[in-house]
Amino acid sequence: MRGASLRLNAFVLILLTVAVAIAGDWSGGQILAGLWHLPAAMLLLGLAYESWILSRSGLAFALDAPERLFLGRGSAFRFVCSHGLKRTLTLEAAPIAPQFLDVEAHIERLTVRAGERATIQRRVTTSRLGAYEWPALRTRTAGPLGLAWWPREVPCTGHIQVVPDLFRTHAEVKSVAALGSSAGVDIGAGAEVLRLRDYRAGDPPRIIDWKATVRADRLISREYSQDNGLQIVIVVDAGRSSALRSGALDRFGHYVNIAARLAQFAAEREDLVGLVVYADRPLAAMAPARGASAVARLRALLAVSRVERTESNPLYAATRVRSLVRHRSLVVMLTDIDDASAQSQLAQAVRFLLPKHLPFIAGLSSAAAESMAQAPAHQWLDPYRSLAAQEYCIGLERKVRALKALGAPALVAKPEQLEHAVFAAYADFRRRRRA
Repeated sequence: MRGASLRLNAFVLILLTVAVAIAGDWSGGQILAGLWHLPAAMLLLGLAYESWILSRSGLAFALDAPERLFLGRGSAFRFVCSHGLKRTLTLEAAPIAPQFLDVEAHIERLTVRAGERATIQRRVTTSRLGAYEWPALRTRTAGPLGLAWWPREVPCTGHIQVVPDLFRTHAEVKSVAALGSSAGVDIGAGAEVLRLRDYRAGDPPRIIDWKATVRADRLISREYSQDNGLQIVIVVDAGRSSALRSGALDRFGHYVNIAARLAQFAAEREDLVGLVVYADRPLAAMAPARGASAVARLRALLAVSRVERTESNPLYAATRVRSLVRHRSLVVMLTDIDDASAQSQLAQAVRFLLPKHLPFIAGLSSAAAESMAQAPAHQWLDPYRSLAAQEYCIGLERKVRALKALGAPALVAKPEQLEHAVFAAYADFRRRRRA
């Protein structure tokens, strides 16, 4: 009976017991004085019966959910309840989620008939990579005599794997391609001229060699060797500052999703994609490779990566990039720009990569600081908070300008804008390479 909460029928028996005991005491008779034992015994026997019945109920929950969830996206879950009694059970359940998974926690009341099942539907959102076992559901079941609610934690077996997000529909890909990136594999995009030949009907104007045309007095086209593809190395910061919350995810979660989606987008355009994950040292690395297999390996590395409790050292990451790639590459560094002073390790990393490679640094701005900087004052501390937020935002812009002065494009953006900014940088690099 430990932890059980009484219901209406139990309170009726308790009141009846008290009333009979008072009546017996006032009457002074021996027979009436002991009658209160009867309702009390009925209550105790009823509670014992309910406890025995529910211990044999075989109450169970089965988790009906995708085995793999995408980081930051919501997914529909179903908790299917069943039991082994030949009677109807009424119960209340409150689904809970493992840490870093968010689920609606309101209580659901179920009525499960014999031989049937009942379902609880919830939407679960993930906020961190990893493998999770679903915890037991907290339930309380109504006894068949209406005497008590009996609490119990019911196992809900289920294994969940949270992986980096990807484009899953053509509309998502088109929304990114609409950035102005004619990022398809164009003839001559990064390829070398193999030879000149006479113009053929249908040749696009961009492959016409106008100088040779003037000299020959007829249209001359360039014929290109096969394009070896652009090389991209995505560098993801997994240091302590990446654990800071930024919207629905922490910074590392945003970096991981952008890295996975950029790799997918670039691989579809026959570009080579590599990866470096670092904190105070390189944690994982993958040399640039082409195709769906490269994207799968990159996602697998990201899926097992975790935020480290150490300060980041981007200079070590830059050293690892130089050892991975020999040809000029776009190096997309997803990192914290808060500490991007002129003598910082990030600035040293940029100098180390230039001029052979093109580093592009992208970080997250603080939406809270931006709103606080523009918020009107209502209390005496508000002006000081606003000034501090303004100083932070100005300092961040100054650090971005310092990185640009070194020759590295850099920006900070809100979580919902950062991905588009990174894809725009990728598109621009492709255009510059074709030029």
